Amino acid sequence: MTERIEDLLRELAPQVLGAVVRRYGHFDTAEDATQEALLAAVTQWPREGVPDNPRAWLVTVAARRLTDLLRNEQARRRREDTVAGRALPDGSLVPDADDTLILLFLCCHPALTPASRIALTLRAVGGLTTAEIARAFLVPEPTMSQRITRAKRTLGTLGAPFAPPPDRDERLTSVLHVLYLVFTEGYAATSGPDLHRVELSAEAIRLARILHRLLPENPEVTGLLALMLLTDARRPGRTGRHGELVPLAEQDRSRWLAASITEGVALITDALPRGVTGPYQLQAAIAAVHAEAPSSEETDWLQIAALYELLRQVSDNPVVALNQVVAIAMAHGPATGLARLDRVAADERLAGDHRPLAVRAHLLELSGEPAAAREAYLAAADRALSLPQRRYLTDRAARLTSDEGAPRPDVGIM
Repeated sequence: MTERIEDLLRELAPQVLGAVVRRYGHFDTAEDATQEALLAAVTQWPREGVPDNPRAWLVTVAARRLTDLLRNEQARRRREDTVAGRALPDGSLVPDADDTLILLFLCCHPALTPASRIALTLRAVGGLTTAEIARAFLVPEPTMSQRITRAKRTLGTLGAPFAPPPDRDERLTSVLHVLYLVFTEGYAATSGPDLHRVELSAEAIRLARILHRLLPENPEVTGLLALMLLTDARRPGRTGRHGELVPLAEQDRSRWLAASITEGVALITDALPRGVTGPYQLQAAIAAVHAEAPSSEETDWLQIAALYELLRQVSDNPVVALNQVVAIAMAHGPATGLARLDRVAADERLAGDHRPLAVRAHLLELSGEPAAAREAYLAAADRALSLPQRRYLTDRAARLTSDEGAPRPDVGIM
């Protein structure tokens, strides 16, 4: 019973917050009121039962609590007049189906920094506590609290209305990017002791499902959800018994999540024929080729290389070019990949990144140059911020010393 209530409240929280902000404004205070309504539900519903209309119950409690909070502020008299004119409820507080979407747009306002957009989205839409967000991103809780507070204050200073933004397409691009960043940090943590931060990737998938439910006809929204599912499907095979990183070629594919693969393939198959193909659809298509291949050797690397070429045309991202190098090397041989790698690695945006060196080490290993590969693996390990990545690269270098560099295919793809 308690678990069912918690799941229901998690789903309803952004809808309730959206409804209250839409009616009253005061984003910061509205969030406090919503949290108190959720707390009241957690306390009362297990004892009294879930109301017939739980969403309306939460909105009513949150709105009343908001009125109390506003009355207690220094500008009590002026704000009381405003609140009295909006008093409860004439039906306008009934949550609108678009409230969650508008809340996402608001959290991704262009005036906020990317880090603030992520934090505010996870707090207001995801329902994560400040402590949970801080822990996931490995920053002190006071730092994250200040970041969220500044974001709310910025929105309040701007007087950002709770309404669909005039730049809806541009703002949707920002929302998708925020969810993508949350997912990638959860799936492949950039720093710290763990390879995965499952709570982040799971939350990104949950929010992407909500967005897809609100915008089912948008092919890039569908593509992003497909990409997350197909990528996350490989997560169980990415680590070994002791938490060590396992590269793609060595993963036990029977451990991959078949249901996620089936759903992801169906989503991207549905999205691709609709409209202009965007970057999330292309990445999902690449992930689908990997997911459906019986093994690394049987992967259609030519198709993957071609998809990366299309992705490069719509996304000026050096990591895309780096991934294409690997696909080309797997299709045409490591010498071809090494020749292209020099041009890609010269991109200043990759300066200090461990990945170009890791790819070079992998291709040198496949070329039968163990000494040079070992040196590149160690150099890459020195740059890696993630401890599992660093251990993997160091281990690769050690293996080259112990087995005289006998190459194995596709050890660098993860």
